[in-house]
Amino acid sequence: MSKSMKRVAAALQDAGVMVKIVEMAAETRTAEQAAMAAGCTVDQIAKSIIFRGTESGHVVLFITAGGNRVCPEKASAVAAQTLGKADAGLIRSETGFAIGGVAPVGHLTPVRSFLDPRLMEFTQVWAAAGTPRHIFAIAPTDLHRITGAELADFTI
Repeated sequence: MSKSMKRVAAALQDAGVMVKIVEMAAETRTAEQAAMAAGCTVDQIAKSIIFRGTESGHVVLFITAGGNRVCPEKASAVAAQTLGKADAGLIRSETGFAIGGVAPVGHLTPVRSFLDPRLMEFTQVWAAAGTPRHIFAIAPTDLHRITGAELADFTI
């Protein structure tokens, strides 16, 4: 098990959420790939979109339904700072994950997070587990609770 996936598993266990991390035969880097692998709708994929806060210099995480896109203006408004592109190095140094496998939990440092209310419409959603081939299913209420993410309107 990779170090990244171990951190995700530990974060889930520490939060009291018993889920099974599943290795998929194909990559799950995109919401479409993950939905196909999990056999669910694209919107049931809780994708992690990372921006860099221009004032703070730190990453800001937006967990959104797979079919939604983050609106930069709305995202900046809810984050109360201008947001820009986060490069791979910043993402890895603050979350511990590579692009394509960023999990909503198990980050190396505390990450300010926002959650798309669309995800709350499902009984189960799927999220990355720290690698481009591993995902886990979770109740969106549990995802909301364990991430500490603020529910917010930030999508187009």
